Amino acid sequence: MKDFLEELEWRGMLHSKIEGIEEKLSAGKIAAYIGFDPTAPSLTIGNYVQIMLLKLFQLSGHQPIVLMGGATGRIGDPSGKDKERELKTTDELDDNLAHQTAQFKRLLDFEGGDNPAIMVNNLDFYRNMNVLDFLRDVGKTLTVNYMLQKDSVQNRLESGISFTEFSYQLLQGYDFQCLYKQYGCILQMGGSDQWGNITAGTEFIRRNLSEKAYAITTPLLTKADGTKFGKSTAGNIWIDPKMTSPYKFYQFWINADDADIPKFTRYFTLHAKEEIEAREREFASDPRELKRLLAEELTKRIHGEEAYQSVLKVSELLFGRNADRDMLLSLSAEELETVSSEIPSFQVTKALFAAGANISDLLADHTQILASKGEVRRAIQGNAISVNKDKINSHEALIPSESLLHGKYLMVENGKKNKYILVANS
Repeated sequence: MKDFLEELEWRGMLHSKIEGIEEKLSAGKIAAYIGFDPTAPSLTIGNYVQIMLLKLFQLSGHQPIVLMGGATGRIGDPSGKDKERELKTTDELDDNLAHQTAQFKRLLDFEGGDNPAIMVNNLDFYRNMNVLDFLRDVGKTLTVNYMLQKDSVQNRLESGISFTEFSYQLLQGYDFQCLYKQYGCILQMGGSDQWGNITAGTEFIRRNLSEKAYAITTPLLTKADGTKFGKSTAGNIWIDPKMTSPYKFYQFWINADDADIPKFTRYFTLHAKEEIEAREREFASDPRELKRLLAEELTKRIHGEEAYQSVLKVSELLFGRNADRDMLLSLSAEELETVSSEIPSFQVTKALFAAGANISDLLADHTQILASKGEVRRAIQGNAISVNKDKINSHEALIPSESLLHGKYLMVENGKKNKYILVANS
């Protein structure tokens, strides 16, 4: 069994803890939880920092609890926010929760061994509680003075904070109390920005149950340039393949700053310390290989082996020197859709190809691949134009509908570096 705190320390994932948790962890299996509010349609790699915390906790022989915020998601956590959150509809939150629950089932082990993960929805704690019960049983636990001391509140006093968001720490504190009573959960974990909310929970357990509870937080993960981890220039990196394709997911790690890779590797790999340190010595002068190894591990873990192989095929088509017609024809419709999002693409109608589309019209009139038919003619004379990896030898060549891959896609190349995808729609 791994020592959980030692594991966090070598990975640089330990920010703060309540003293005494070391003895509890070493004495035997304990339960710990992290809360996730379903305010987005999918989990992101920003969430994955905390998922890794639960994964490492489980691999250390302890029992992780995923607390889905069916209730707290309806309120909005003020932590790290300089203004009020926009409240989601209950239908939207319920849909998000169902989707994220399914994602968690793939990321943690909910069945095997003697420490399977547990999934809980905190809406169950409040479903039958009326406002008077809440004020008597929950609201009396903490004083306003105590709540005002929390950073999540202090940072909002000037700009303003609603009673709704001010009350968030009451719900998170009561959540911890409920999990303590129902599952013997003595530890809550989270990002360092959650320390105030987490310690509100330990205070609930101290005051209402006369028991001791504990907290562990991770540093907020930032990139070398100081920006928040979890986003690219295009926005969030989602774990859902329909929202962020496996190819874009893979490329996020490949395109990471060299300086970030040691930190990212420690946060996200499941390989042992000795293996990672040996790898870093071996590839000290080749950070791209370190990125590739991390990108491979995470793409396989999040999206599966088949998706990873698909990523390699798309990468080979876009960047490989030996990509040929057979390789292009082997791509699925989904893989070609990914290609179309990575290189310049043009929307055309299928009707263009019914009687054969003239190559000059196609490249100069129906797309902007070349500026004029004269340029098309010169490019063809220079042996520069290919369609689906076949060279075009005449400016009068016709492209039939049978050339559309999966009845929809056509790849055009102008020289070795200029690649385009035509997407034919009805």
